[in-house]
Amino acid sequence: MKTPLRIAILQCDTPPPHVVELYGAYDRIFTTLLETAAPGVGLDPKKDLELSAWEVVTAQEYPNIDDIDAVLISGSKHNSFDNDPWILKLVEFTGKLLKQDRVRIIGVCFGHQILGRALGARVGRSDNGWEIAVLPVELTAKGKEVFQQDTLAIHQMHKDIVFEYPEGVEPLGGSPRCLTQGMYQKNRLISVQGHPEFHEGIQGLLGVGSDEDGADEDGVDTDGDLVGGPAQLLTTVQLVAHP
Repeated sequence: MKTPLRIAILQCDTPPPHVVELYGAYDRIFTTLLETAAPGVGLDPKKDLELSAWEVVTAQEYPNIDDIDAVLISGSKHNSFDNDPWILKLVEFTGKLLKQDRVRIIGVCFGHQILGRALGARVGRSDNGWEIAVLPVELTAKGKEVFQQDTLAIHQMHKDIVFEYPEGVEPLGGSPRCLTQGMYQKNRLISVQGHPEFHEGIQGLLGVGSDEDGADEDGVDTDGDLVGGPAQLLTTVQLVAHP
């Protein structure tokens, strides 16, 4: 493995000010978790990781593919199925990544949906309503292999979904309200619908949906055991560093 491992974080949104004040924007949030996960796969977080941030909504800035080893597409409050110019540009860039075989792709929530869209899957509003708080994901055999555990609980905050698994992608797991909770292709991509970067502090500041915004909390397990974000991102780093 060649180090440093160069990961570009595509910021598809800015968290609310009270989250930014305590935990930073998505670049800092993911940097903290990636650096926490790095020693678990034999990496020095300060020497072996080279993390960069790119604002793709307003500035619409993107890295040169030749200068990176992986791209992480963040979550967002925006709709992955909209046709705003910046979203179309993001889908186009993701498609460009999919046409090569060196740079790995990591998708989180909105990023998971953008990846699904770039792969030709339908994305949109779920008829099953919101998934909010820590919820269990039923892992497939591949999901158990990838995450190296039999069960997974992850912070969820979404109403949009990838409706079906794109051709050639291995399913990682599903839930009653969202069958496409994770996608995987060896040496190419990994994505999750949930938020491995969230923890109780962030989730608490973001709050949960209310009837006013159409949220439905039936079946939400607010006391679920969370498999920590660093553990999930450790898996991601491992797949990028040791394909």
